[in-house]
Amino acid sequence: MSTPVKLAVVYYSSTGTIAEIAREITQAAEKAGAEVRLLKAAELAPQAAIDSNPAWAANVTATADIPHATPEDMEWADAVIFGSPTRYGNIASQLKQFIDTLGGLWAQGKLADKVYSGFTSSATAHGGQESTLLALYNTIHHFGGILVAPGYTDPAKFADGNPYGTSHVDAQGNNPVDDTTRTAARIQAERVVRIATALKKGLTA
Repeated sequence: MSTPVKLAVVYYSSTGTIAEIAREITQAAEKAGAEVRLLKAAELAPQAAIDSNPAWAANVTATADIPHATPEDMEWADAVIFGSPTRYGNIASQLKQFIDTLGGLWAQGKLADKVYSGFTSSATAHGGQESTLLALYNTIHHFGGILVAPGYTDPAKFADGNPYGTSHVDAQGNNPVDDTTRTAARIQAERVVRIATALKKGLTA
């Protein structure tokens, strides 16, 4: 029996939207047969900033048991799905900080030939979702990674309309993660696991 695909879901979330999508992706990937590590990027913001936003503080408490991502997790993984809210059309500094610690693995070629994908959220419609994922994917090219975006590979993708990755408009917390976003997350997770499985079998052969 072949070894399951090892998937790292590495995310940063301030007020909880990305954390919820990350859990949805994790559950879908596990159902698809992957061994999954759900991991978060370390917080960089001062405690005063966190305490000033009740949703932010609540999310920190709710996700306290989720381990921080490490370079060792990246080396372990056959596939990685990164998640970040959009920050001025780019990924959050917390996730970027984690990615910037991976230079040693990159120099050794240990980030190459893995499957990568991404997901995001924003407060407003067209609030930088596509540019955030495209900016993230620039890094994947430097890794020598294999980008697996969801595309329009399932009819349900025409409902959320983002071929680059799962995305959600949370309207400053007024729009909870809905069935459309959950379906998009499931499609993305299943596609990543399927392609990573095929790649792993091919490389092993």
